[in-house]
Amino acid sequence: MVAENRKARHDYFIEETYEAGMVLTGTEVKSLRAGQCNLRDSYAEIRDGEVYLVNSHISAYKYGNRFNHDPERPRKLLLHRHEIRRLAGRVRERGYTLIPLRVYFSGPRAKVELALARGKHSYDKRRDIAERDARRAIERALRGRGDDSR
Repeated sequence: MVAENRKARHDYFIEETYEAGMVLTGTEVKSLRAGQCNLRDSYAEIRDGEVYLVNSHISAYKYGNRFNHDPERPRKLLLHRHEIRRLAGRVRERGYTLIPLRVYFSGPRAKVELALARGKHSYDKRRDIAERDARRAIERALRGRGDDSR
């Protein structure tokens, strides 16, 4: 795995996930292999029947020359036509958006895991934090109880 969008699961309800290929230049691939990618505040949008990853930052390749890539350029994502049509219909619905969850390599190919997501409100986030804290407390109590029985 190259990069993960950790805030995505905190800020959104994840409905469905899709795997998409990325159209990249050579220096972008080398920079990704070096782990130079940031997905924070990035999203995917559908333009003219094609999906683009917007606001993702892939740093310029350290050893690149004047032909190095633009770090913030929109990158085309490769999905099947029926998946794009389905996503376009869902994104038109109120409150849905396409969020990248992670970028990784599958063999020699760079892939992005896209999520169809709905935004969370602040009270949803507070509820998730409270549930996580309760789960941690239970695990801590169970772990402590197991040590006493020895």
